[in-house]
Amino acid sequence: MRAWLTPGTGGRFGARGRPVRSAGSYEVGAWQPMSDRSYTVLLYSDDPEVRTAMRLAVGTRPAADLTVEFAEAGTYDECIRLIDEYEIDLLLLDGEASPAGGLGVARQIKDERDDAPPTCLVIARAADRWLAAYAQVDATLMHPLDPVTTGQTVARLLRARAAGVPALG
Repeated sequence: MRAWLTPGTGGRFGARGRPVRSAGSYEVGAWQPMSDRSYTVLLYSDDPEVRTAMRLAVGTRPAADLTVEFAEAGTYDECIRLIDEYEIDLLLLDGEASPAGGLGVARQIKDERDDAPPTCLVIARAADRWLAAYAQVDATLMHPLDPVTTGQTVARLLRARAAGVPALG
């Protein structure tokens, strides 16, 4: 697992009362965020280039009031383990991942967890949106990722989570 986590997250506790653990730190210069709260976005794809594209499209500040940190998973097992062990605020899933795609991961998480984080699925074909709806994802994005649309979508989902309202839409 590779994780880009901002300093100071070692004292947080997850939704299930477990401590949030940090696998490593990444600091962007000496810049200080406007808020003490940093959100964790899990990037899931079997392709490291797709995970890099996701991370770059979201950026560390998808909006002026939001700071994000990333955890990456390249396999299904790693993805599920990270969701279990860390406080994940948003899942950004590759619908083209193989052998377990983002659609299956999204559906499983929504079916098995009452406290499932919002999910955003990156798809290659607009025709796959009906599958995303079946998997109960909260938002879809199209390959190749547009940084403006991606940032706006991530910001909307994180703000909805922080407000405690469903992000579907």
